[in-house]
Amino acid sequence: MTTKDSPDGPIRILVSSCLLGEKVRYDGGHKLDPIIVETLGWFVEYVPVCPEVECGLPTPREAMRLAGDPANPRLITAITGVDHTGKMHGWIRKKLQDLESLDLCGYICKKDSPSSGKEHVKVYGENGIPAKVGAGMFTKAFMDRFPLIPVEEEDRLQDPALREIFVERVYTLRRLLDLGHAIASRRTDSL
Repeated sequence: MTTKDSPDGPIRILVSSCLLGEKVRYDGGHKLDPIIVETLGWFVEYVPVCPEVECGLPTPREAMRLAGDPANPRLITAITGVDHTGKMHGWIRKKLQDLESLDLCGYICKKDSPSSGKEHVKVYGENGIPAKVGAGMFTKAFMDRFPLIPVEEEDRLQDPALREIFVERVYTLRRLLDLGHAIASRRTDSL
């Protein structure tokens, strides 16, 4: 890895904004991750995302959690029980459309987040007891919409072997996108 750009296009990775040091978390803080910023950041172009802030919620804000059916949970504030599911789903639909044109090559998401976690996110059942069986609402929708884009939680990238696998998958996707663009360009040129 020596450049942010491949021969044809930039290597863009969607990333949870808090991992870049942006103060967007419910408590007004961030979760700056040096591996993401200082190691990978030299070679990729990050596209920051914070589903909770971007859907219109303030910072700071009441903590939220997933509740109900793990396959289709609700996004509820932890203390007052305000349901933000509809607001989040509306934002997700528009955001996924906006992301289609970016040729994303990866997504690094925030572990355990009710909007951004990839797996093992707590979902509270009707009895009030959580089970680590969910995925963050945005990340689940992202993976459903873009199944070929590599997705990884930030904590797993601390492991050099897992980080290398993620980087290889990102670069492989970039090469496939470049090949697809080259083929499409040749077809257009031959018409």
